[in-house]
Amino acid sequence: MSVPDRLVEFVGALREQGIPAGPSETVDAAAVLEVLGLADRERMREGLAAALVRRGGQRAVFDAAFDLFFPLGVGTPERGREELPDLERLRNELVEALATNDEQNLAQLAGLAVEALGQYGSGSGPGGGFSAYQALDRLQPQTLLVRVLAAIRAGAPAGEFTERLERDEIRRRIEAFRGRVRTEGRRRAAELRGREQVARHAIAPAADRVDFLIASRSQLAELRRAVHPLSRKLATRLVARRRRHARGQIDVRRTLRRSLNTGGVPVRPAYRRHRPGRPEIVLICDMSGSVAGFANFTMLLVQALRDQFSKVRVFAFIDTMDEITHLVTAGSADPERLGSRIHAEATLSTWDGHSDYGRALGDFAERYAGAVGSRTSVLILGDARTNGGDPNLAALRRILAPARHAYWLNPERTTLWSTGDSAARAYAELVEMHECRNAHQLTRLVTRLLPT
Repeated sequence: MSVPDRLVEFVGALREQGIPAGPSETVDAAAVLEVLGLADRERMREGLAAALVRRGGQRAVFDAAFDLFFPLGVGTPERGREELPDLERLRNELVEALATNDEQNLAQLAGLAVEALGQYGSGSGPGGGFSAYQALDRLQPQTLLVRVLAAIRAGAPAGEFTERLERDEIRRRIEAFRGRVRTEGRRRAAELRGREQVARHAIAPAADRVDFLIASRSQLAELRRAVHPLSRKLATRLVARRRRHARGQIDVRRTLRRSLNTGGVPVRPAYRRHRPGRPEIVLICDMSGSVAGFANFTMLLVQALRDQFSKVRVFAFIDTMDEITHLVTAGSADPERLGSRIHAEATLSTWDGHSDYGRALGDFAERYAGAVGSRTSVLILGDARTNGGDPNLAALRRILAPARHAYWLNPERTTLWSTGDSAARAYAELVEMHECRNAHQLTRLVTRLLPT
């Protein structure tokens, strides 16, 4: 395959992973390859990244795709073609390479680990393949820290402070080696099954594309760190929308009067300006189970946008509703501990800890009905799974009756709505419901749905 064809496939894989690389970026990338050449792979990687990556949080996806489409090698590692080392010998060589931080040797050992320990079935035959997870599970590089530390120190005395620094550096090297093994596993799998298929299924998506319901702790932490940059971007969009809407409709009388200066041609239309007041936002959040991560991120995002609204009130529930606005206010909301603070300080559950939408909505209708008025936009966050209880549609109808706007953001796929104990379709008849599985979808929905 020619280099231009490989580059076009590479850019297509990036687009499937959510990196918006278009024709102009592809032309820039081709120019980068023409200038830098193919001799220095790492320099080529950095050049292509400069041409194709436009936003933070996308570099890990880019690097994984780059290693698939521009691999360091092909087939079995050079050393493995003669004799594969056994497990103990491989671990001994890895200790030495980690101690000296020999990048070339570490790359070779990653390939040998996948070849010797990650092969399953008949390898390259039908039903066989290579697994980085299996290789790492057998090799256990994380258990070599003490041996590597001993090899680095080689009997020389070290203070407590320097030893701590050395341990941190060894952990970094071990984690980098684990990444090399995962990259090598993807490369060997791509040779068997095709780069496109592996790129589609084996590359971890960017944090803003990960489903809230399956996001890991580190991915949720990355999303929390992205709240404030994202809120600034959304605030700019909302201000622009508000300015456009404030311009109003054309004032015919004033437009005709102005046109007298231009011979009757309405060059400068006049508009009836109106200055709508800033809307109020009420959030009603399900804080049970894995839905809590989605609710936490959305609460932090709306709170960061608080200057765009005249009032923001936040309510949370599991089977009992409680107001938590004071826990989400600026200065007191610690993104890392927000969820635990809410569960510790608010009364969200008085029964069995399972979400009960019917009871919670009834509780809101009785205690907090005054929070929703004619200028209020209501956002409900939850998966609408009632655990077999009464959905209490009448209470939801009473809550939303005076609202200016009402939307329900559901972190489950649309295909799962009203399956099992989900009452999503029933609720969707009363309130406009949207699938909101990740931060990318949430950003688009917030930009489009939040009132101006």
